[in-house]
Amino acid sequence: MLKRMIGPVLFGIIGVAILLSLGNWQVARLEWKTGIIANIEARIHAAPVAVPEAPDREADRYLPVEAAGRYTGEAVHVLSSQRERGTGSRVIAVLETETGRRLLVDRGFISDAARLQEELVAPQAEVTGNLLWPLDSDSFTPAPDLDRDLWFSRDADPIAEYLDTEAIMIIAREDAPRVQGLVPVPITTAGIKNDHFGYAVTWFSLAFVWAVMTVILVWRIRQQTA
Repeated sequence: MLKRMIGPVLFGIIGVAILLSLGNWQVARLEWKTGIIANIEARIHAAPVAVPEAPDREADRYLPVEAAGRYTGEAVHVLSSQRERGTGSRVIAVLETETGRRLLVDRGFISDAARLQEELVAPQAEVTGNLLWPLDSDSFTPAPDLDRDLWFSRDADPIAEYLDTEAIMIIAREDAPRVQGLVPVPITTAGIKNDHFGYAVTWFSLAFVWAVMTVILVWRIRQQTA
């Protein structure tokens, strides 16, 4: 009987150990991801500073900044949509600061209808937001349709080259003057996935089921050899 039980018992112990280790790994990942989200949240809502002369794309990601100057009216529209407002575009506009710098500002979402009606020039403007270099393109992203003034990515480098600005993008949180129909879409952590708790529960549940099935199998072997 003992010989017949050794295999199932070892198989059960190894299986449970593997599943528990996967569950513990997901718990560690949960703590790691929660810490990252908390750090991003704290950084996003810190006191704004002036836009650095030469920001670092990694160290200064999400850096809160403020700038003043004028909106020149130069802008590109990046295809976008919102559940409540339908299709439209993200407006990436040129802000010429009081010191003569030309920066990119993601002023937010505007519907297709409002896009044709609103003037984006502003001789006096102030913006508060966060620095970001969006990574929302890949090898399948189409080239911009310049005839329709429609882009398909917010990548700062090609937009900066097209509009002759620095490759620095401010995602507006507060934007003045307000433009009717243009709604700021500030950076949040809402889009950062953190599914590790669910994964941990799944692995621990499987470990429990595996253990129960092992016990049942051993009990049946014992009954058959009794």
